[in-house]
Parts: sequence; C-alpha cells; structure tokens
Amino acid sequence: MHTHGVAAAADGLRVVYDVARDDAHWGGAPVDGTAIVWEVDDRPPGDWLVRCDRVDFPPGGVAYRHTHPGPGIRVLLHGRIRIETRGETHEYGPYEQWYEEGPEPVYAAASDTEDTAFVRVMLVPVELAGKRTIRYVDPADDEKPKLQRATIYFEHPLP
Repeated sequence: MHTHGVAAAADGLRVVYDVARDDAHWGGAPVDGTAIVWEVDDRPPGDWLVRCDRVDFPPGGVAYRHTHPGPGIRVLLHGRIRIETRGETHEYGPYEQWYEEGPEPVYAAASDTEDTAFVRVMLVPVELAGKRTIRYVDPADDEKPKLQRATIYFEHPLP
C-alpha cells in the first residue's frame, strides 16, 4: 500500500518507507510526501527478522532463477520489471506490488531502457542477519555477473 501526504506515525508491526527520503523505519515515522507502508502479519515458526531493503538494477539487469528463505512483498519504485514464477509472467510498473513466497523460484528481468528499483519487506531467518539471502537455482548462475545492487535499510527481530 502507498499513501500520499500522511504521517505514518503509529507504532506496531509496521514498516514505513519514505519515498522522497529513500529511508525506512520500523514501527512508524512522519512522512510529508509519499510513503509505502507494510503491515507485518506473517509469523512462521522459528526466529525471524523483518528486513527492509532496496534492490536497484541498471537497464537490462536480471536476477537469475533464485529463491529466498522467507516470504516478502516488493513494491516497484521506478522502471519496469518482469517477474516469472510458478509458470506465470507478470510485468510491474511504479508502485505496483508483488508477493514472493521465498522458497518458490523466481526470475526477474528489469527494463532494458531505464534504471529499475524496488523496495521490499521480507522475513529472514535470524542466522542470515546482514547477509545476502538470494540462492540461485542453477549453481552456474553463481558465477555470472550480477548487475543488481541491494541496500539494507534495517533488520528488526520479529516479536
């Protein structure tokens, strides 16, 4: 969900991403412009972190078929991205969202003509704090150049 011109200040199991400031907060934060807000209600068994990060792709960037250990919702900030998973293909534009289960393989292809970026909130096992969570389905893809760049805003223990 994204909102315009609101103060997303309530505490709780919530992540607030301030689009103009390119900054994210756990709980709540005042936002003067556009905000993207996630309510965290997924509670798998075990110890998890809530991670908010951003992934940037240059034109033509791809994320080869991969998985993550936990679920999450992504929201495209700018550009276009094609997501292939479960035998289906969807293309997303700015402020459109999609859900990834984590263990289900996903292939992502960014726009060929413009920079593309998305922000996401996903659950990460505590033992992966501060570490990359992407695992390539084909081990040969580990050796291929990776053009995407991820920036972690925060990780917070899931209460």
